[in-house]
Amino acid sequence: MATLVAPNEISPLQDAEALHKAFKGWGTDEKAVITILGHRNSSQIQLIKQAYEEVYEENFIKRLESELSGDFERAVYRWVLEPTDRDAVLANVAIRNSKNVDYNVIVEIACVYSSEELLAVRRAYQYRYKHSLEEDVAANTSGCLRQLLVGLVSSYRYEGDEINARLAQTEANILHDALKSKNGNYEEVIRILTTRSKTQLVATFNRYRDDHATSITKKLLDGASDDFLRAVHTAIRCINDHKKYYEKVLRNAIKRIGNNYEDALTRVIVTRAEKDLQEIKDLYYKRNSENLENSVAKELSGDYKKFLLTLLGN
Repeated sequence: MATLVAPNEISPLQDAEALHKAFKGWGTDEKAVITILGHRNSSQIQLIKQAYEEVYEENFIKRLESELSGDFERAVYRWVLEPTDRDAVLANVAIRNSKNVDYNVIVEIACVYSSEELLAVRRAYQYRYKHSLEEDVAANTSGCLRQLLVGLVSSYRYEGDEINARLAQTEANILHDALKSKNGNYEEVIRILTTRSKTQLVATFNRYRDDHATSITKKLLDGASDDFLRAVHTAIRCINDHKKYYEKVLRNAIKRIGNNYEDALTRVIVTRAEKDLQEIKDLYYKRNSENLENSVAKELSGDYKKFLLTLLGN
């Protein structure tokens, strides 16, 4: 369930005119920007963008970037992009940060989205950057991590509900043995995670828990000391229950854990506001005994805070 509060019908021309008015003069009317764009869904924003560019003959997104700044500008910029284009940008930013490549972003896109959604992101990435997502992932990684990430972003999984129970047991044992040995031979782990359907993988993870009296994610936490095992951990969490995964990302971001915590907070709220952010909020409350909105309000400030709270349904 979405948290975004948007009207069923809008006048793209009136919104475009109101935004143009907000941009005029010495200072930007940030409140107007938040009131309009924070209450419009993706389809409506694209209509506003089209109307704005037709009337005022200037690039809408570039004008927004010039009028806003900081975390607020980054959040609004990502919000107004078409979803597949947004994910392409998020993936490229994660890859381009050579000092701290955020593999979690790549894994999220590859493991949370359906095969068709992932294919659309790959097409948007290629259109925007004139080379493939797979190419850029491969160029910025090596070894087992490269094999895993390229396999995940290239995957086109079967989307059906069929489960092979015997295969789940066999592959649960394969995963257990590979992770237990810690000898660096992870070819079978990569094969399983990049080829099986999500339904089959969940059955395998459940079988692992039943046979070995612990979840595979807890087992990985014991030894996830390198980028590859951390990426495997993220992939399994995203496939198993992406809402719980996103709740943990938000919790860590609020606690300022990690190098990209503000970016992670923006990413989850912006990408999930039209999808399932309400369920993620509910999980956050159960885990932390505090509403996500209250946590955001206490940790952030200014227009950045107001915009994220708007997307959260305030």
